[in-house]
Parts: sequence; C-alpha cells; structure tokens
Amino acid sequence: MPTPAFADHFSAQAEDYARHRPGYPRALFDALLDVTPGRQRAWDCGCGNGQVARDLAADFEQVVASDPSAAQIAASSAVGGVHFLQAGAAPTPLATASCDLVTVGQALHWFAHDAFFNEVRRVLRPGGVLAAWCYSLLRVSPKIDALLERFYRERLGPWWPTERALVDDGYRDVAFPFDTLPMPELTLEVDWDLAQLGGYLSTWSAYRRCRAETGLDPLPGLLGQLAMPWGDPSQTRRVRWPLHLRVGRA
Repeated sequence: MPTPAFADHFSAQAEDYARHRPGYPRALFDALLDVTPGRQRAWDCGCGNGQVARDLAADFEQVVASDPSAAQIAASSAVGGVHFLQAGAAPTPLATASCDLVTVGQALHWFAHDAFFNEVRRVLRPGGVLAAWCYSLLRVSPKIDALLERFYRERLGPWWPTERALVDDGYRDVAFPFDTLPMPELTLEVDWDLAQLGGYLSTWSAYRRCRAETGLDPLPGLLGQLAMPWGDPSQTRRVRWPLHLRVGRA
C-alpha cells in the first residue's frame, strides 16, 4: 500500500510550536525506562522540534528523532546524542532490530497505523517497547475551562482535522497490536500567565486554519473573555493536561 501524503499542519508555526508547547514530566520517561530492556538507541517518531528526543538523550546512547517537516526540524536545537532525520513514520532508513524504545508524543493520530506498526516491529530489538501518548484539552479552573471548551468545540470545531478525534478519545480507539504494559496515571503541568496560554493556543492547527480561511482572528476575543476569570493577566495559573498512554512490548 502506498504511503499517504504528508498532511502538514505545523510547519507554518514551527518556531511558535517550539516556543509555546509544554514539555513532558520526568515521571513519564522514568516509567518508560522501567520497562525498556536496553539503553542503546531510542527512536522518537514525529519528533516535531525535538521535545521528547532531548529528554531521551539523557538516558540513551543515541536518539534518532524523525519528522517529515523540515521546518519543525529546523526549529529544533542541537543536543548531544540526538540525530535529527527528515522522514515519515514508514518506511524509514533505520536498521532492523536497532532500537530499544520507540516513542511517539502527540503524533500517532497523523500516522498510517498499520504501516507504522509494521515498521516498529522491524526496528525494535526483541523485547523492545513502543510508547505512544497524547494530551487533549487543557484544564485550569471551571470558569476558564468552560470558555476554552466552547472555543475548542464550537468556534474552532469545523477546522479541526478529522484525526483530532483520536486525541479527544485518548487513543482508546487505536488498534494497538502489541502486548500492553501498565503505566501510571500522569499529568502534564505548567504554570502560565494569560499571554503564555495565548501563545500555546496560537499553535493549534484549527486556529491557524480558521484564521487563514476566514481572514478573522478568533483568539483576541477569547483572551478578552478569559480576562475576568483569570484576573491579573500576569498572574500564573497551573495548567494541566492528562496524558493518555499506549505502551506495549514487541
């Protein structure tokens, strides 16, 4: 079956993506290390600007970070032990049985799953691990959450790619042909002021499509609505995303 065309939703905002997207908790990587048999090589597929790869580099001799977007890779910063590669999810030039761990952070929904899973089986060493995860809508406080929910589902609803439904479902509907490994419940958390929240929202693909196709920018209106429940815009608030993990052994 031919590889589907690359649907590029993020190259245009690659620098903003690198600047405004939150990082992942150390507890996530500790949990993966607990079930991964080796530390020689990890492959981070759909790496974006290298957030996951930078954390993996602390624990693996080599990390291969691949993404089909040249702009995303260009927005990454050099890290010792990380080799950036412009490539899709499958096929790849990685050698057979060359990886101990394959990670996919917030990107599995863009892949042709059968082809990718076959590639994972090929590149993983015996007993190697695949870990895919996503985070859906953020949570701050009930009043703020209600406004964000309406913006996400009603204002931007028509501009979300269909693949986004897999994220909303926490990847539960993704057929996962690996022996599932239990993982702890994990949450991604940051402390942001209102401007930082706005920067993150500006990286949403649906927001970019809405603005491009309508000629209107819906974000200032939302930030105006958020101003009252937020309070002092320079005040930081705890922002949380539950992480949804699918982890399995080859």
